[in-house]
Amino acid sequence: MRVSVYKQVLEPQKLKKQLLNWAQQFREITFLDSNNYQQTFSSFDCLLAVDAFTAIQTDCFNAFEDLKQYQQTTKDWLFGYLSYDLKNDTENLSSKNFDGLHFPDLYFFQPKKLFILKGNRLEIQYLLVCDDELESDFNEIQAITFEEGSSKMQQHEKTAIKQRISKELYFEKIKQVLEHIHRGDIYEANFCMEFFAENAIINPFEKFEKLNQISQAPFATFFKNNHFFVLSASPERYLRKTGQEIISQPIKGTSKRFENPIEDQESKIKLQNDTKERSENIMITDLVRNDLSKTAQKNSVEVTELCQIYSFLQVHQMISTVKSQLNENYDAISVLKTTFPMGSMTGAPKVSVMKIMEELELTKRGLYSGAIGYFTPNSDFDFNVVIRSILFNSKSQYLSFSVGSAITAMSQPNSEYEECLLKAKAMFEVLQ
Repeated sequence: MRVSVYKQVLEPQKLKKQLLNWAQQFREITFLDSNNYQQTFSSFDCLLAVDAFTAIQTDCFNAFEDLKQYQQTTKDWLFGYLSYDLKNDTENLSSKNFDGLHFPDLYFFQPKKLFILKGNRLEIQYLLVCDDELESDFNEIQAITFEEGSSKMQQHEKTAIKQRISKELYFEKIKQVLEHIHRGDIYEANFCMEFFAENAIINPFEKFEKLNQISQAPFATFFKNNHFFVLSASPERYLRKTGQEIISQPIKGTSKRFENPIEDQESKIKLQNDTKERSENIMITDLVRNDLSKTAQKNSVEVTELCQIYSFLQVHQMISTVKSQLNENYDAISVLKTTFPMGSMTGAPKVSVMKIMEELELTKRGLYSGAIGYFTPNSDFDFNVVIRSILFNSKSQYLSFSVGSAITAMSQPNSEYEECLLKAKAMFEVLQ
């Protein structure tokens, strides 16, 4: 049971900063920020969950079944993630590549303390075990000043970033992907490469604030589970459930932003009309339609937006929206299990691509290409796609971020390499 209290907030942007600053004392944190991005499907402006009352942490074996048991038994708010390697739970696949991060494959927690901000209204929900702390916590949050909150956190060391795959090796790998495509093994693949730092010492809170400031993405996330951190500026929604309605919004297609408005508009129009980018997007949209049909009511799957251009601070993106109505024979976890990993991060056909990428990529993807999000007490959920994200294990001091692009028959290796560097730009800027 939870106690719910509502507060009127005069400065919502200031409160967001205060909430995240206050949260740093806890072992478990999930901070989700929509950054006031104008989107049709939004439930809140900011959501903060801290301090686990219960939790589930597991490897990929039987993971979705374990999550189902936990979610249906708890019937409360749950926050956490699904790593890409849960593919090994749903298909006959494995992950044998190097892993410097060692995140658990799946982790969710039931927070004692929850804050939901929408407009000028803040809802605070505390479990009964700690509801007597609610007012004093809120007073403490409001008392935080930004001199105290940010200047003491400033760090100026540059993090030495290394590249797992050299430019020359990247071209060789893309050549191999194209050979698979020309042979007919696959027709689109998302090939990813890692940038990493060893013996990294960063302040995750400060780095997230900087990343969020320069990206302002609609699915930004600060996540902490003990010494595991995710600093995400994701622009992409994986899957959302509201009642019986399921929504997926795959991104495929990227172009540069320019300060000059004319150049910027030209870049946007070029993306809109790019045959290769559109074909990428349409292939994945079709895959998502197929995935959603597995749990959908008959004839309820529809594409409501195809290849629409959305603009973010760093890039323009091509996004499609696919909806379905959930068949009453299926539960929330079934929808995740039958659509995971998301098609935008695999390619098509999904299983064939995942096998081939496992052979060609040098790093275990782990939480990159996975999803972070939450369940509500009535089994609704919303999850992002973990891209444009810095992953950090503060215990081993290993830091990692990965980028990828979709390879099709029309791909030019040099253009794909440039797209990867464009996607990595914000992370480099934050770390160096």
